[in-house]
Amino acid sequence: MGQNQSGLPGKEKENQDKKDQKKKWEPPIPTRVGKKKKRGPDSTTKLPQVFPTTRCKLKLLKNERIKDYLLLEEEYVQNQERLKPQDERNQEERTRVDDLRGSPMNIGSLEEIIDDDHAIVSTSTGPEYYVNIMSFVDKDLLEPGCSILMNHKSLSVVGVLQDDTDPMVSVMKLEKAPTESYADVGGLEQQIQEIKESVELPLTHPELYEEMGIRPPKGVILYGVPGTGKTLLAKAVANQTSATFLRVVGSELIQKYLGDGPKLVRELFRVAEEHAPSIVFIDEIDAVGTKRYDSNSGGEREIQRTMLELLNQLDGFDSRGDVKVIMATNRIESLDPALIRPGRIDRKIEFPLPDVKTKRRIFNIHTSRMTLAEDVDLEEFVMSKEDLSGADIKAICTEAGLLALRERRMKVIAEDFRKGKEKVLYHKSEGTPEGLYL
Repeated sequence: MGQNQSGLPGKEKENQDKKDQKKKWEPPIPTRVGKKKKRGPDSTTKLPQVFPTTRCKLKLLKNERIKDYLLLEEEYVQNQERLKPQDERNQEERTRVDDLRGSPMNIGSLEEIIDDDHAIVSTSTGPEYYVNIMSFVDKDLLEPGCSILMNHKSLSVVGVLQDDTDPMVSVMKLEKAPTESYADVGGLEQQIQEIKESVELPLTHPELYEEMGIRPPKGVILYGVPGTGKTLLAKAVANQTSATFLRVVGSELIQKYLGDGPKLVRELFRVAEEHAPSIVFIDEIDAVGTKRYDSNSGGEREIQRTMLELLNQLDGFDSRGDVKVIMATNRIESLDPALIRPGRIDRKIEFPLPDVKTKRRIFNIHTSRMTLAEDVDLEEFVMSKEDLSGADIKAICTEAGLLALRERRMKVIAEDFRKGKEKVLYHKSEGTPEGLYL
C-alpha cells in the first residue's frame, strides 16, 4: 500500500507532461472571408521601429518625430469626440428641415390592386413595381388607371391624385384671349364665313341646325401655302368666341415613351369636354397625321398609334357635341385619308395667295399705324406680279420701318419699301448669288 502511495507523484508528473504537450500552439481556423488573422499586435497600433538602436542624436530625432505624430493623432481623436455631438445635432436639424420641407414624390399610374395593402404600379420610366399601399390612403379612390403619388425611395402608394389632368394639357388651355380679331384679317371673307358657320354658330345657336334637320360639322381643316393667315384666323376665332380654346401643336403629341402620345390625346379631349363648349385647335397636324405605311421603326409606329387615337376621339362611339376641332396644315396632300374624310373633318377651307383686292387690304392694315412719306405709293407694290402672301406683306412693312429707324427717320419713304421688298423676296427664294463661296 505504501508502494502505491509512493507511485502516485510519478503518475501525476506524467499526466502533467501530457497536458503540456496538448497545449501546444495551433494555427487558427481560416474564415470563409478575409485573410487569416496574423499573430501579434495589430500593425495599425504598432509603433514603428527606430534605428539605430544605440543612443545617438539620430535616434533622438526619430523618437521626437514619432512623439509629434502621436500628439497629433491624440488631438485629432479628442476633436472628433468633441465634434461628435455637434454632428449629431446638425443631422437632427437637417432631418427636421427635411420634414418641414417635405420629400419629393413620384407620380405614377395604378395598374392593378392585389389586395388591401398591395398593388402593382407603373411610372413614366416604364417598368412596373409591386408596392405597399399606406394605411392612410383612401382605398375608395383607388381604381385601375388612376394617378397616384408614390414615395421617391420605396415607391409605396401615399396618395391619390383625384384631378389627373396632364400638366401639358393645362398649359394648352388659353387663359388669356389673343388680341387679334376678324378686323385684323385682310380679305378672306369667304373663309371667315365658312369658319363661323362650322365652329361658332353650332356653339352659340345649335337650335338652327336642329330646325334644318342637319348635324353641325365636327371640325374644319385650314390648308394652304405658308403665310396665308391660317393661324391668324384661328386666333381671331379664339378672340371672338367665349368658348374654352385649347391650342396644341401637332409635334407636342409625339412623346418619348410608348403610350404617352395617345394618353395625351385622350386627356386633351377629356379636358375639352369638361370645359365645354370648347374649341380644340391643332396646328401643323401633318406632324402626326401623315399617311400610314408599313414601318419597322418604333417611333413611326408610335406616331401612327397617336393618330389612330386622334381618329377615335374625332369619330368614336362618344359624341362630341360641344367640342369643335380646327386643324391647320400647309401639306394637306400628305395627310391620311381617314383623318380628313367627311364625318371627322366636314369642311376643308382653302387659303389661297391673296389677290389684288386682298393685297390692298393687307397693306392698309399693316401701314395704318405707320407714318408714311408723301412719295409712298402702295399701289406700286399691290399691283406687282410677285406672289406675295400675307406674311410677306407684313415682313415688307416691318423691314421698311426698320430701315427708316436705322437712318433715324420718323417717316417711311418709298425707297424703304423697295429695299424691304427686295430683301424679303431674296430670303423667300433662298437664292444665293453664284460665285459667292468660290
